[in-house]
Amino acid sequence: QEVMDMDVKAKPSQPPWYERRVQPCMAELLGSALFIFIGCLSVLEDSGGTGRLQPALAHGLALGVTVAVLGDI
Repeated sequence: QEVMDMDVKAKPSQPPWYERRVQPCMAELLGSALFIFIGCLSVLEDSGGTGRLQPALAHGLALGVTVAVLGDI
């Protein structure tokens, strides 16, 4: 009877090693690669009239897309 009256607390389950270690590293790698690739392409394809606006918008949009896609990791 005493055994049934005791509250047994379950340990919270930890996520698998893949979600703890590999997924954040892959998200960081993909996000950084996308950010650098888009930023460099925007500077290379810069037409004379846009000045600093085109690279700034490209970096901002790349960062926004990266956060939207990989934000839940």
